[in-house]
Formats: sequence, structure tokens, C-alpha cells
Amino acid sequence: MLSTLNESQKIAATHIDGPLLILAGAGSGKTKTITTRLAYLISIGIDPSSILTLTFTNKAAKEMRTRAFDLIEKMSYPPLLCTFHKFGLLFLKFHIGALGRKNNFVIIDTDDKKKIIKMIDKETTTSILTSEISKFKNSIMTPEEVKLSSQDKLYTKIADVYEKYEEYLIKNNLVDFDDLLLLTYKILDKNPKIAQETSDRYKYIMVDEYQDTNELQYKLLKKICGQSNNLCVVGDDDQSIYGWRGATIKNILTFSETFEGTKTIKLEDNYRSTKKILHYSNALIEHNRDRLGKKLVSTRGEGEDIRVYESKDENDETRKIADDIHKLIESGISAGEIAILYRVNALSRALEEGFNRARINYKLVGGMKFYERAEIKDLIAYFRVITNKNDNFSIKRIINKPKRGIGATTVSKLEVEAIRLKKSIFNLIEDLESDDLAVVVGKKNSRTLKVFMASIKDLQDILKSSKMRFVDLFEETFDFKQSYEKLADGADRIANIDEFYGYVRDYFLQNIELNLEDFLNEISLKSDQDALTDEAISMMSIHASKGLEYEYIFVVGFEEGFFPIVGDGCDLEEERRLGYVAFTRAKDRLTVSHVHSRFYKGKRTQLTKSRFLSESGLIKGSLTIEKNKAFRKDDLVKHKIFGMGRVMSVSKAGKEFKLNINFGGSKRDILSSFVEKI
Repeated sequence: MLSTLNESQKIAATHIDGPLLILAGAGSGKTKTITTRLAYLISIGIDPSSILTLTFTNKAAKEMRTRAFDLIEKMSYPPLLCTFHKFGLLFLKFHIGALGRKNNFVIIDTDDKKKIIKMIDKETTTSILTSEISKFKNSIMTPEEVKLSSQDKLYTKIADVYEKYEEYLIKNNLVDFDDLLLLTYKILDKNPKIAQETSDRYKYIMVDEYQDTNELQYKLLKKICGQSNNLCVVGDDDQSIYGWRGATIKNILTFSETFEGTKTIKLEDNYRSTKKILHYSNALIEHNRDRLGKKLVSTRGEGEDIRVYESKDENDETRKIADDIHKLIESGISAGEIAILYRVNALSRALEEGFNRARINYKLVGGMKFYERAEIKDLIAYFRVITNKNDNFSIKRIINKPKRGIGATTVSKLEVEAIRLKKSIFNLIEDLESDDLAVVVGKKNSRTLKVFMASIKDLQDILKSSKMRFVDLFEETFDFKQSYEKLADGADRIANIDEFYGYVRDYFLQNIELNLEDFLNEISLKSDQDALTDEAISMMSIHASKGLEYEYIFVVGFEEGFFPIVGDGCDLEEERRLGYVAFTRAKDRLTVSHVHSRFYKGKRTQLTKSRFLSESGLIKGSLTIEKNKAFRKDDLVKHKIFGMGRVMSVSKAGKEFKLNINFGGSKRDILSSFVEKI
């Protein structure tokens, strides 16, 4: 089983005792190495039941299980190879009694969680509450600790909901996804005997994608490892791209300090990409300071030069890429070996429309087509109501978006009354006097609906006089973007909304004689792409591309503000790691593209080239190396004197960063070197 491994892989696979860090570069045979190590340990007589291998996805666990077991001829029973959360579930079935709870608990999914939270609080946006409660659990924070950490009204409210949510779960013996790890950690932390028994049972532990672990997973591993420290972790600090969802790159960077006597092995032979692709990938990532350092070496020869496309705008960019794709497919290349990557999901809109025109079949991987995204469908529904009073379907969609206290019961009453009077819901609200409407829906809702209707009518009047002014006034009237600001994916949704507004403005500029109804008719045809029958090219965000590979890769949007995303809360080193991930998806040909102008925050804006083009050496330019912005807005931090606080904003201060931190209601400006992340 060792004969197919290179020298570094062989050393890693045959290491037995003590902590081991396998730094596995992109395309360096990571899975092959870890599965061979698992098989090797069993082949030399180590009891399979003493080996625990943890992954992040069921798909990865299944693949590793298949590959490892194929290498072993006879095995009385297999070792435990599963996701972190599956391990937590198995552990709780045995030990949840230590928390005074019964082991016939029920695991709730995300939908169940949202329903429970909505039952507790109908006012606050449910997705904000679920996201924040999840963050607190993964930071091992109780509701009481959340309350102490911030006097901010929203967070006080979230802490109250969190407390009631926990009470509901315990009362009904329910466990959510985060609890599978949090409760496991709490049991191990409070019961040294159980921790010792667990550590004695699993003498050899392996963890895949270690750079993606968060604080809770790290602390859990420390408890399971106990005294033996036979922990082998595999990962790549240069591919740590999930900081926004709690992953802590510190876990892999400080592994050798945390686990004494660590042996570090670097897998640097790359079996995926050509030498030229790796040359520019290495050059880009070397600008990061927070990394352990390694250099990928291609085993596949020189390869083609990397192509850099410079275009006037996104339509010009899409035409060039579409022409390239047609040529590749005509030459016999499978569409399944071609992928388009972007940093910001909103960039898919121009690509989708361009590919529809060029009759190129595409599929969105891990994403949704632009006009199918909820926030875009909401906007379209608003515009349909403004142009058509009789569109009951659309008015029901947007009557409580953004939230204005109009629930399903009220909508049902309106619908019944509208049918009785043979009117549309719009005409019903418009025609009835406030007092008469109050009889149907109540006084408060009557006032709300009358204000809503007046806003719609104002916009209808504006639309008649100025189509361009209409777009600006629409946003001012409904504050549509603000309702998404606190969501976990809020920045992405707002970028989509801005892209849509910009597209509407551009449509009116290009078609002076056409109106909003014409625009709606056109996009309804565009969003109805014919069903895919042939093989399709793939389009996806760079985040969604991690772990995948394609012969031909196009990366679009290499402009400041789009890639890297810049500004407060931006982690430039993580942006650079995303660039590295994007480059190293390509096997044979890499094309990167930048434009002079795009829709930016809803308006056509002149853009500058991404610094990553010069940092990688793809174009000539001055290189700028900046210190990692290790802190971002909403981070929880700790100060020696002031205690716990939440970062409100981040700004540059000489060689450091100035953080505005809310310590329990008292806001202070403190330099980043004086606090640590919680």
C-alpha cells in the first residue's frame, strides 16, 4: 500500500506515535495519504476500535472509508470514520445522562430551529437570531455570558431569545446541530472520568481539513486527545477560507506550539496543475504573512501561459469567455471540464444572460440562478405590483417585506374580503376607507396597509415622470437593503440587490422609450432558460469550488472591491487565500479577467485592477504588502482590564488597527494588539 506514495506521503503515512501535522498543498494527494495512514495503522496490528477519523462532510467520510477499506484485506470490525457531528451524536447517546438528560433526545433540523425561534420572537428577523445563536454556541458562550459581553439592545434581545430557546430545547429533550458538539464538550469538560475513558478508547485520532476547525472543535479535540497526544491533522493553511463562518486559522498555525513534539510534514508535489499555473499561485500566496510556508511543485510539466483578459465592461468580458468556451467545445473538450469562478455571487447575472444569448448550457454549483434568488424575486414582485394592481400573487409576496407586522392571518382576511367584493387585494386596500379596512384587519394593520399603499401610489406617480428617479426613490421608500444587513449572508444579498438596481438603470438608459413593464417582461423570458439537456459548464463562487478541479478555469472580477473585497471587516489575507484556491482549481489552462467598469453598489462605476494581478506577477505593477487585518466587525474580543466586548468598527492606525469596541455599553477605541479574539 505504500508503494504508490511519494517520499513525503510515505513518511506521513508511516508515522505512528505523537502529534503529526500534515501540511497538504492543493492537489498533493491529501486524501490518498490520510487513507493510507489509516490502513497502515490497522495493518501493523493497531486495534481499529482505537482509531477515530473526523471529517467535515459525509461525502468526504464516505470517500475516505471506501478508499481506506479497499487497502485492507481482513478486518474484524472497522474503525470509526465520521463527521464531527456524527461523533457528537454517538457520544451523547452514551453520555447525555451526565447532564441530567435522557438519551432519547430528538435532533432538530434548521427548519425546526427557525420555527421554535419564531414562536419565541416574531418581531426580530428569524435568520439573524438563528445565525447569532449558532455563533454563540460555537464560541461556547451561555446566554448569561452574551448578556454580560454587550449592552447593545439587539444583542440583549438575542440573548433573551437564546435563553428561552435553550429552555424550550431542554424541556422537550431536543438537541440542535450545534449542541451535538457543544454538549459533548461540556460533558468532557465537567467529567474528568468520562474524558479519561474517551481518551483511553481513542488512542489514534486523525482530522481532515484541520484549517476549517473552529474554537469549539479545537477544544473538543484537546479533550478527546487527553494524555496520548496521538493526534494527526491534515490541512492547508493557504486554503483557510471560512473565517466568516467561525473557522480559526490560528488552530493550524499554532498546532506545533499547542501539541508539544509535533512532527510537521509538507506535501508539496502537486499532481493537478501545470508548472506555470503553480508559479503564479505560489507568487500570490507568498504575500501572506500568517502562514507556515510551503511551495507547490508541479509534476505535470510547463503548460500554457496564463491568460489575462482586460475588458471594457462585464458584457464585453462575457462575450470573450463565451467565444473561448465555444472554441473549446468545438475542439472536443467536454463542457463538464470547464468552470467559471467569481468572488461575488452577483457577478453571475451578466454571465448567465450572456451564456443564454450564446446558447451555452450552464449550471450553478452550490448557488441559485440570479433571478431565482429570494431578494431578487421580492424586488420583481414589488415592481409587478407597481405596474399591475391586479397581481394578487405578487402583493401577497411583498405585503410584509420588509417586515411591517402583516402576518398570514391578516393576508388571509384580505384575500377572503377581496374575493367577496370581486376586487384585487390592491384595489381593496386602496378603495376601502381606513375605518372599513380596520373592520377587516384591525386598526393597527389598517394604518400600516394604508401607509404601504400610499408609498406604492407615490412610486407609481414618480415612475410616470422619471424612470431613473424611481429606482432611487424605491430604495429610499422601503429601505429594502437595510432588512438584509444583519443576516449572515447579508453582504451577498445586498450586492445582488445593487446589481439588480444597476441593471434596471442601465436598461432604462439603453431603452429610453421602454417602461418598467417592458423590463419585467424581458427578464421573465430570461429567467426561463430552456431545460438543460446536454452537458453543462459549471459556474460557482470560489468558496463553492474548494475541493473541485477542472481542466479549464476562468476567474472573473479581478478588480479592487470585487476581488479582493476591501473595507472595514475585510481580511485581506483570507481574500488572498481565496485567490490561491481559485488559481489551483485549474489543471491545464487558467484565464483571469478584469474590466474597466461594472455595476458597483447599484451604479456603473470605473474600477481599478485587483492588486492580486500584480502580486501574482500576472501583470507589472507596484506590490503592496499589508498587515493582516485579523479583526472584523462583530468579533468578540477580550481586554485585560475592560473584559469582553464586541468590535463595532475597524480602521487603520499606523502599522496597527484601531478597534471601536463596545464593552457592556461603554464604547472605547483600542489598538488591536491590546486585545485577543474570543
